[in-house]
Amino acid sequence: MKKRLKPFRVGLDIGSTTAKIAIIDQDLNVVLSLYKRHNTRVTETLGSLVDEAIKKLGDQEAVFLLTGSAGLGISERAGIPFTQEVIATDICVHKKYPLIKTLIDIGGEDSKMIFFSDGKPPDIRMNGNCAGGTGSFIDQMINLLDISPLELNRLAEKYQKLYPIASRCGVFAKTDIQNLLARNVPKSDIAASIFHAIVIQCMNTLARGRDIEPGIILCGGPFTFYPQLIQFFIKETSLTSNDIVIPEYSNMLPALGAAFDADISKGIQTFNQFSDRIKDALSPANTLKNRLKPLFKNSDEYLIWQKKHDYPIIEKCSLSNYLGTRCFLGIDSGSTTTKIVVIGDNSELLFSWYRNNCGNAIDSVLTGLNFFKKEKDQHASELEIVKTSVTGYGEDLIQAALGIDHGIVETIAHFTAAQSIQPEVSFVLDIGGQDMKAIFISNGSIHRIELNEACSSGCGSFIETFGQSLGIGISEFAEMACLADAPCDLGTWCTVFMNSKVKQSLRENASVAEISAGLSYSVIKNCLFKVLNLTRMSDLGDRIVVQGGTFKNHSLVRALELLSEKEVRVSNIPELMGAFGAALIAQNNDRTFPDEITSFIGLENLISAKNYKTRQVNCKGCENMCLVTRFSFDHHKSYFSGNKCESFFSSRGKKLKAGTDFFKIKNHLLFSNAPPVVDPQQLKIGLPRSLGMYESLPFWETLFTSCGFAVVLSSPSTVKICEKGMGMIMSDSICFPAKLMHGHVEDLIEKTVDRIFYPLAIYETKEFSDSTNSYNCPIVSSYGEVIKSANDPLGKTGIPFDNPVVNFNDIVLLRKSLQKYLKPFKISHFKLNQALEKALIAQTRFKKELKKQGEIIIQAAIKQNRLLIVLAGRPYHLDPLINHKTPEVLAALGTDVISEDAISYDNSLKSEQSQVLMQWSYPTRILKAAEWVSKQPQNIQMVQLNSFGCGPDALVTDEVREILKTAGKNYTLIKVDEINSTGSVRLRLRSLLESLKLKDQKEYRNHNFRITTPFFENEDRKRTILAPHFADSYSPLIPAVFALAGYKMVNLPRPDRESVELGLQYSNHDICYPATIVVGDIIKALKSGKYNHEEIAIGITQTGGQCRASSYLSLIKKAMISAGYNDIPIISCTLAEGLNHQPGFKVDWLKLLKILFCAALFADSLAKMYYATVSREKNTGESKQLQDYYLKELTKIVRLKDYQTMFTMFEKSVNDFNQISVYPRNLPKIGIVGEIFLKYNGFANQHIIDWLIGQGIEVVVPPIIDFFKQDFINIDYNAKVHLSKRRMKDFFVKFLDIYTRQFERHFNHILTGFRFYSPFHDLSKAAQSAKEIISLANQFGEGWLIAAEIGSFASDDINYVISLQPFGCIANHVVSKGVEKKIKQQYPDMNLLFLDFEAGTSEVNILNRLYFMVKSLKKQQGVA
Repeated sequence: MKKRLKPFRVGLDIGSTTAKIAIIDQDLNVVLSLYKRHNTRVTETLGSLVDEAIKKLGDQEAVFLLTGSAGLGISERAGIPFTQEVIATDICVHKKYPLIKTLIDIGGEDSKMIFFSDGKPPDIRMNGNCAGGTGSFIDQMINLLDISPLELNRLAEKYQKLYPIASRCGVFAKTDIQNLLARNVPKSDIAASIFHAIVIQCMNTLARGRDIEPGIILCGGPFTFYPQLIQFFIKETSLTSNDIVIPEYSNMLPALGAAFDADISKGIQTFNQFSDRIKDALSPANTLKNRLKPLFKNSDEYLIWQKKHDYPIIEKCSLSNYLGTRCFLGIDSGSTTTKIVVIGDNSELLFSWYRNNCGNAIDSVLTGLNFFKKEKDQHASELEIVKTSVTGYGEDLIQAALGIDHGIVETIAHFTAAQSIQPEVSFVLDIGGQDMKAIFISNGSIHRIELNEACSSGCGSFIETFGQSLGIGISEFAEMACLADAPCDLGTWCTVFMNSKVKQSLRENASVAEISAGLSYSVIKNCLFKVLNLTRMSDLGDRIVVQGGTFKNHSLVRALELLSEKEVRVSNIPELMGAFGAALIAQNNDRTFPDEITSFIGLENLISAKNYKTRQVNCKGCENMCLVTRFSFDHHKSYFSGNKCESFFSSRGKKLKAGTDFFKIKNHLLFSNAPPVVDPQQLKIGLPRSLGMYESLPFWETLFTSCGFAVVLSSPSTVKICEKGMGMIMSDSICFPAKLMHGHVEDLIEKTVDRIFYPLAIYETKEFSDSTNSYNCPIVSSYGEVIKSANDPLGKTGIPFDNPVVNFNDIVLLRKSLQKYLKPFKISHFKLNQALEKALIAQTRFKKELKKQGEIIIQAAIKQNRLLIVLAGRPYHLDPLINHKTPEVLAALGTDVISEDAISYDNSLKSEQSQVLMQWSYPTRILKAAEWVSKQPQNIQMVQLNSFGCGPDALVTDEVREILKTAGKNYTLIKVDEINSTGSVRLRLRSLLESLKLKDQKEYRNHNFRITTPFFENEDRKRTILAPHFADSYSPLIPAVFALAGYKMVNLPRPDRESVELGLQYSNHDICYPATIVVGDIIKALKSGKYNHEEIAIGITQTGGQCRASSYLSLIKKAMISAGYNDIPIISCTLAEGLNHQPGFKVDWLKLLKILFCAALFADSLAKMYYATVSREKNTGESKQLQDYYLKELTKIVRLKDYQTMFTMFEKSVNDFNQISVYPRNLPKIGIVGEIFLKYNGFANQHIIDWLIGQGIEVVVPPIIDFFKQDFINIDYNAKVHLSKRRMKDFFVKFLDIYTRQFERHFNHILTGFRFYSPFHDLSKAAQSAKEIISLANQFGEGWLIAAEIGSFASDDINYVISLQPFGCIANHVVSKGVEKKIKQQYPDMNLLFLDFEAGTSEVNILNRLYFMVKSLKKQQGVA
C-alpha cells in the first residue's frame, strides 16, 4: 500500500482493562477500529494492535494521541501526546452527536457521567473508590455463572423477578448469586438482577443529585455487548428508547475523540516507528518506587525454606489399608467450594474431596459423597459412617438434606482442626473464598473471634480475581511472587484501590511477579492491620496456625512470617481443615454420646437428597416481604432459604426457646402512636423515619400535634424506599442510614405533605456528667443540608424542607429556636409553651419506659442465668433494614437482647480509664454500655452494631474492644450497610455464642487498670514538645510562638511513606488520612531512637468540635501505648477547656494573639506572592527560595515580638518578589479548598499544587488565618440562632475581631505594592454568601468555610476549584460533596473537582482527574 499524502490520525485509548485503537483519514472517516483486553500486558497489547493496523493498512504515516486511565504513564515515558479521556469523549460527542445532554460511560473498572451544557465545560462525575457496577464486576459474575457474555444478555431477556444483589462489591455479589443458585432461582432472574444492580450502583455513585435529561448517549464495553443493560437503564430512569442514543462505535468514543484531536504539528511517525518507541520506553529497566522487601532473597533461600518449614502432617490412610470398620464424616459447605473429609478411629484421613460448588451446595456434596461411596464399595465395603458433622455457609441446607447429626459453626470447626496439629495454638487464621476468620486463643479457650466485615479484600476470591485479571492461574501467580525482587506496595484496600495501584505500578514498569508479591503482602497486611487492627504482634501469641486453600500459596505464608516475625504452621491439607475439624467434632460427639444413633440418611439413600423440590412463597411477616424458597426432601425434612429472619420460616429442627427481643418492644413504643386522621385543613408536617428522628420522634410528634399540625411519617424502610433516593446520594462512602434518608424524603413527597421537617440538632441532651460534650455526629445533625441540596424538595415540588437549628441540651434555647421557627405559622407563645411541655414529657416518658422494660429483661436474665446480649448501636439501628434483623437473629438463637439505651446507669459508672474524648452523644452511650457490661457477670455480653463508613466508630469500636477485653469479655462487631448479609451476621453471632460455651468458666477478669500515658505536670515544662509537621508555609513559625509561651517545641520531619505504614499499623484503618499520617509521624520519631523519653512530650492540636480531629490526641495516645511509649506525656494545644488534663501546659493565648495574627498574615501573604510568582518565574526555584528565606527571618522576629521590624521586612519581601524575573503572562487559575491538613500538607495531597504549577496554572490557596477567624463569626451567629447563650466574653471576642482587622488592613495595604496583587477577602462578607448554600451552624471540620471560599473564588472569576478531602471524611460528606448541587446552582459557572485521599490512593487516578480539569480550563481560556 502506498504512502498517503496526508497522515492518518490515530487515537489510542488504554483503559484499566482494555486497549482500543481508532484510525481516521483526512476526511475524518473511520478506517479501522480495534478493541482488545490487555490483562495489564500493555506493551504487548499495544504492539499487537499496531501490528494488526500495519497488516490491514500498511506501515502508514500517522499522528498519534493517547488517552485512557493507563495511557498517562505511557505518554510520560514515551513522549507521546496525551489527552484526558473525558476531553477525548467530549470532542467525539460534539463532533458526531452535538445534541447530546448526558453521556453515561461504563468501562472496565471505572464509570462516569458527563453532563453537557452549551458554552460550559462538561460536568463530569466519576466513580471514586468502588468498581461495583463496571465491566470487571460483570466479568466476575459471568465467570461465576459459567456462561458467555452473549448468554448473560440472552438470559436477562427472559427474567420474571428481580433479586437484590450487592452491587458495591464483586466478592459479596458472588455470595448473593451463589445463594440464589442454591435456591434454584432461574439464571434468567439472576442475569437480570445483575443488570439491575449495575444500574442502581451507577446511579447512586454518579448522578449525585443531577437530573438526567433526555438526549443520553450510552457508551463503553458493557453497553456495547449487553443490550439488556440498556433496557434496564431505560426502565430504572423512567426514560424511553427515544431518549437514548447508542453510538456506532459505542466502546470506542475516547479513542475516536483522541483521533479527532490528534495534532499533526505534534509530530508524524510511521506505525513501526511508533511501535519501536513504545517498546523502548516501556522496557523493564526503570525506576522502582514504593517497593517492599522481597519474600525471599533468592531461589536458594526459597528452597531451604520449603525443605525446613515444619509442615504438620495429618496422617493419611488409604481405604484399602484401613483396618477399622467405623469412620466419621465432616463436610465444609463453603461459600465457593465444598470440602468433604472422612476420618478413622485414630483421626487418620481416609478420604477427602475438594471442588468448586458452582453455586449448588447439595449437588456438590452429593457428587463428593457418591465418589466416596464408589471408593468405599471398592476398597472397604464394611466401613460404616458412625457420626457426621457439617459446617460452613451451607450448613443448615446440607444438614436438612442429608440428616447430618450436628451443625457446627465454622470458627469452632477451624479451631478444633488447629488444635489437632498444635495443641497449644494461640492464633488461627483461616482465609476462605469470601471471608476471613481469625481466632485468638488463651489457655486453650477462645477469647476473641474476628471476621472480615463489609469488605472482602484479601480473601481467596479476591486473589483469584486478581490472577484472572492478569491472565494467570492462581498457582502460577503465587509461585511467581516468591521470587520477585522488589514487591510493589499495593496498599490494603479492596480490588478497586489495588487495581489503581497496579496501574500505578505498571506505569513504573513493575513485573507481574512484583505485583503478585505485593498482593501477598497486601492480603496479610489487610488481615493484621485492617481486619484485626493489630498494633502488637504479641497479641498473636507464639503458636500461629493458618488454614484455608489460600494458604496453599507459599507467598502468603511467608508474608505472614515476615510481618509477624513469628513462625507460622500450616498443615498438609490447609484447604480441608474446616471439614477435618467437623469430622473431629463428629468423632468427639461419638465418644461423648456412644449410644446415639446417627441421623445421617446413609450413602445408599443419597438419591432421596437429590430428589428435592423447591417452592417459592412470599413471607408477609414484615415490610421486607422476603421471597422464601422452601426445599422439600423425600425424607420429610424441609429447609427455608431467602428469609432474613426465622420468625415465620425456620430451618432448625430443634426449636430453641426464643429470647426476648427488646428491639421489638422499643419499635412498638416509638411508633405505636398512630397519627390521627388528617383534617384536610391541617398543615401536614412530614417527618422522615431516619437518623435523628429515631431519637427524638416522641418529642417532635407531640410538639407538632399539640400545635395543631398533622404529622405524617415516612413509610417503614424497605429496599424500594432506598431505591427512591437513587441518584441523589452525593458521597458513595457515606453510611447507609444517611443514604436511606434520601428515599424517606422522596416517600414523604409522594405522600403530598405540606412541609418536611428535620432539625439541625447540634446538641443532644447531655446524659452523663463525665462526658465532654453531647454533640450529634455531623451526619445526624446536618444531613438535612445534603437533602435540601440533592433532593431539593422545594425546587422540584414546592415542598419546603425545614431544618431549624436546635439545641436539646438547653430548654431555654430550645424554646427560643422553636418560637423563631413557628412564628410564621402564628403559633402563640402560650400555645408553644404548652406544646413544648407536652413534648418534653412525652420524650421523658419514652426514655423512662425504655429503661423500665430493659430493667425487667436484665433482672430476668440475671435471675435465670440466661445469656443477655447488649446490642449497642445508634438509635436508627432500630430500623430492621439497617440492622439486618440482627436482634431477631440473636433472639432466635436463644439469647435475650437489649439496646444500649435500655440500661439504667448510676452516677458511680465513671469513665476514669476511657482513652477517647466522649464528645458525641450516641457513641458515649455505647461506651457507657461497654463499661456497664464489663462490670456484669459472664452471662451478660455485648455486640456492637456499626454502619460501614461510620466516622465516629473508627474511634469507638477500638475503645469498646479494649474496655471489654480488660474485663475478660468477648467483643463482636457487626458491620452493616446496604448489602444484605444475614448469613455472615448469623455466623458472627453463632461464633460468639459457641465460643462462650467453650470458654473457661472460671471468672476471668484483668483487674489491672488500663495502661495510659502520664499527665504533663508542672515539672514537665522543660520537656521538648515534638509536633507533627503541618505545612511548609506555616510549620517553621510554630516553635517560635511556643518559645514566647515558655515552651520548647520542635517540628518533626515531613511525613513519608513510612509514616503512612506506621499510621496504618497503629491506628484504625477507618480513621481519616490526616490522622493516619500524624500518628505515623509520631511513632516513626519515637522509633528512631533520637529522643530521651524523659526529656520529651508530644503536642497536637485539638478543636473540641463535632469533627474527629478532636480525637487525634486519643489516637496518638493509643498508638503510643501499643508501641510501648506509654511513659511520654501528650499535650493538647487548644483554646477549649477540659479536653485534656495537663497542669504543666498553660498558655495565655490572649497575650500571644497579636503576634499569632501578624505571623499568620505574614505567612499567608508570602504564600500568596509565592503562588502568583512561581508559575511565571524564569529561573526555576527562585520564588521558593525567597519564600523560605523570609519564613526563616520571620521566625526570628516572632521570638522578639518586634512588630516594626516585621512590617518593614514585609515591605522588603514585596519588593523582592517584584524583582523576580518572570514571563509577563496571564495564567489560568485554579482555587484549592478542603480539609485543612490536606489543603496545606504537600505529602498528604500528593504534591498536587506543585503538579498544577508545573502545568502552567496559577494556584490560589485561601489564607490559613480564615480558618481561625471563623470563631469570630460563629460566636455571634450561634447566639442569633439560639445555639448558645450570649456571654460577656462574646463582646470581648467582638472586640478582638475589630482589633485584629487593623493588622489585616496594614498587611493588605503593603501587599497592594505586589505586582500581581489581589486582596484578601472579608470573611464576614464571604460568610454571608456561604449562608445561601449552607447554614453557618455547620462548624465541624472546615464547616461553612468551604462554601465561603468557593464564593470568594467565584467573585474573583476563579471558576475552577479543587476540594481536597480525606476519604470518608464525615465533615466533607456534608460541607463539601454534600452541597455540590447547591454550590453549582449559586455559581452556575463553577467547576468543582472533589479528590479523596487515603493511604491507598494511587497517583495515576489523581493525575487523571487533575489532567481533565487543567485541559478543560486551558481550552476554555484559549491557553495552549
